[in-house]
Amino acid sequence: MKFSLIAAVVLLALAQGSYAQDAADLEKLGQYFEDMKNKMVQDLTQIISSHDLGNQAQTFVQDKKIQLEPLVAQIQEQLRTVATNAEAQITPLAANVQAQLQPQIDSFKKQMEAIFQQLTNPSAPIEN
Repeated sequence: MKFSLIAAVVLLALAQGSYAQDAADLEKLGQYFEDMKNKMVQDLTQIISSHDLGNQAQTFVQDKKIQLEPLVAQIQEQLRTVATNAEAQITPLAANVQAQLQPQIDSFKKQMEAIFQQLTNPSAPIEN
């Protein structure tokens, strides 16, 4: 019984020492992460303060504008070509439609003139 009691005490002492070592390791690991966080914050602050982000953004926009100008000019030229082609196709169609509708328009105009003439001439009897 004494032997088992001594063995239990030794085992508890070893376990306590092992936990103490684990606690020290955890504290070191926690300190390491804290140091890394502080270093990252410091580096990021230094990067932001040393670079003028506003000027970089403006330079970026100007560079992209310069790069896109030839593309815009090319697109505008293509749109002019498409507009010219569309106009060349639509002009004959419009003339054809106008030629087909012109007799009807002339007839409608004559009928309206006759109605207006009858309304303005009070001496003529109105036909049913």
